[in-house]
Amino acid sequence: MHTGYCEQEMTLSREMFANLVISADHQQGHFLNCTLNHLPMSAPNCLTPPVAEKKPHVHIAHGDHRDDPYYWLRERENQQVIDWLNAENAYTEAVLAPIAGLRKELLEEMTGRIRQDDSTVPFADNGYLYRQFYLTGKEFPILARQKIEDDEKGEEVLLDVSSRAEPHPFYQLGGWSISPSNTHMVWGEDIVGRRRFELKFKDLQTGEILPDTIPDTTGSAVWAADGSSVFYTYRDPETLRACKIFRHIMGTDPATDIEVYVEHDETYYTTITLTSSRRYLVICSESTLASECRVLEAANPEGTFRIFEPRDYPGKHEYEIDHIGDHWYIRTNWQAENFRLMRTGLQSTGRDSWTEVVGHRPEVLLEGMVLLDKALVLHERSEGISDLRVRTWDGSEDYRIEFPEEVHLAWPGTNREQSSGFLRIGYQSLTSPVSVFDWHLDHKRLELRKEQEVLGGFRKEDYDSRRVYAVAQDGERIPVSVVWRPDQVRIDGTAPLLLYGYGSYGLSMDPWFSSTRLSLLDRGFVFAIAHIRGGQELGRQWYESGKLKSKMNTFTDFIACATTLLELGYGNPERLFAFGGSAGGLLMGAVMNLRPDLWKGIVAAVPFVDVLTTMLDDTIPLTTFEYDEWGNPADPEYYTYMKSYSPYDNVRSEAYPNLLVTTGLHDSQVQYWEPAKWVARLRELKTDKNLLLLHTDMEAGHGGKSGRFEQLRETALIYAFLIGLARDMWKENSDIQGS
Repeated sequence: MHTGYCEQEMTLSREMFANLVISADHQQGHFLNCTLNHLPMSAPNCLTPPVAEKKPHVHIAHGDHRDDPYYWLRERENQQVIDWLNAENAYTEAVLAPIAGLRKELLEEMTGRIRQDDSTVPFADNGYLYRQFYLTGKEFPILARQKIEDDEKGEEVLLDVSSRAEPHPFYQLGGWSISPSNTHMVWGEDIVGRRRFELKFKDLQTGEILPDTIPDTTGSAVWAADGSSVFYTYRDPETLRACKIFRHIMGTDPATDIEVYVEHDETYYTTITLTSSRRYLVICSESTLASECRVLEAANPEGTFRIFEPRDYPGKHEYEIDHIGDHWYIRTNWQAENFRLMRTGLQSTGRDSWTEVVGHRPEVLLEGMVLLDKALVLHERSEGISDLRVRTWDGSEDYRIEFPEEVHLAWPGTNREQSSGFLRIGYQSLTSPVSVFDWHLDHKRLELRKEQEVLGGFRKEDYDSRRVYAVAQDGERIPVSVVWRPDQVRIDGTAPLLLYGYGSYGLSMDPWFSSTRLSLLDRGFVFAIAHIRGGQELGRQWYESGKLKSKMNTFTDFIACATTLLELGYGNPERLFAFGGSAGGLLMGAVMNLRPDLWKGIVAAVPFVDVLTTMLDDTIPLTTFEYDEWGNPADPEYYTYMKSYSPYDNVRSEAYPNLLVTTGLHDSQVQYWEPAKWVARLRELKTDKNLLLLHTDMEAGHGGKSGRFEQLRETALIYAFLIGLARDMWKENSDIQGS
């Protein structure tokens, strides 16, 4: 799935969005060797960009011929491709040499804001308190636990993630889970960046890493009640589709694992989870618009999963389930566009047995639920604001938890114990750092457990934020969240403005806090988030009206947000910048083609820009999931519509803004050759001398570099590029030839 820094099976933190996690290699001077054959230079300050060779290739569909002379760049094993990517990296580093000092300064600032020995708030689970903590200077955390009722033994280290990561250029920890007996641990790790995780096992009594190693998984596993059976999802190594569920018996050869489910429909992926009650295993098959669950008692791992409610192809029915006591609870969009909550008994689970608990509301999107012994908690979204509502089981109380800021983001935190007397909550806003609260159900009291510490003199009162609205071409009102530092910025049309957008897959871009963003705000930037259609900020219809044959709304909404902000004085028309990643990179390519005159500069991270070629090739990983989002170009009508906005197919001979494009060689979601081809075609056709830079991380995938400080290096590069443009550091630079 070509999503922005996340896929269905993995949710990255809000700070990952905020850090603009993209692919880059920032070893100072690493690519400044002017002797490279592919980087001709007459002097270190005389730069000529690499030019990709053109090789004839024509795509034919529905009688339409599309020339694609850079199609050969998809040959990952071709040394000519690797040499060209390295030459582009070298050119990018050489062009950015004037801002090397600024990059270093930004990196020191960002690093200086982080408490290096930070720790999470512990959460309770099956008799233990679990937390993660960092040691000074380390990129990755240590996972640890302590018995709730036994302080004498002290804290036990479960996994030193930095030690696991140290031998590898790239490392990503997947999910981790503890056996019901608290004696064993399973976790996933990816050392390439393709999100093909190996499962590892550890005996927590002896500290021994067990020989069981299971390759090609999604990175997480769940335990059955017997403590020796583990269920996991297999990921196809070619298509990267999560398509099979296996059962592994700890201590046995993984080659003998039992296949318990296969998802044959290529437009679906599958997962396995444990209910909040820990009583049931749930296999869920999902596409963009439909789902189907199967359930099995966790105490009967060798049993047969039974269908909870069959998938409904005509109705495009989406649902998710959880269990408490004598009932299943179902979040469903059956006859409820914004979802409603239903309930049924344990045995007969078909739709005809469901009864309504919370009805459909046109103005409120039901996003999730938490089932606790004391109350039902609903995660809801209204007017674009994510909030929490508490309802006692007897219906005597029903209230929304109040927070101090009007525009904010609140969500359920880690709540592993249904018997808990409090609800763990996450909270943040554009000006308030990420916080952890406990809502005490009996006393209706909000207890702050921790607010992310931001070092370096940060004071939240130094910043201001606001929600404004733009009017789209069709009259729809588009919310925009804006933040700035009043003592650095006057809202008079003089400030540099960075507008961020995404607008796909129903993913809502919330008003999140970022400590790294302070480096822009403190230098006089205004930052804004455009809540455009294609996301789900204003309910399900907001998503539906920004997809398929309404996709153009996403792009024109973003342009409307930009022009409105300029009209309201939030930015200087000569210093307007835009950023988007993945499907948000498609947004960047589309708005750059629609209004190339509007932007001073654009950053497109891992951008999905070769829409038609990718969507016509079902051998490319994850393409088959996309038909419900973009349409299937095998249909002539969808083909024509997608061609009308596909950035690669709409590059023309004209002037374009300054552009920084990033990708990862091992990207599993947007293959590296899409941005590579796009840059090659732009370099061939554009008529301006603005910057056009491509950086390929030769070791990472879709999420960029691993490690908390390496990600800061990546953010420092982006911010230095934007600040440099705002300061006109490359204005009339005659040393940059044909850039």
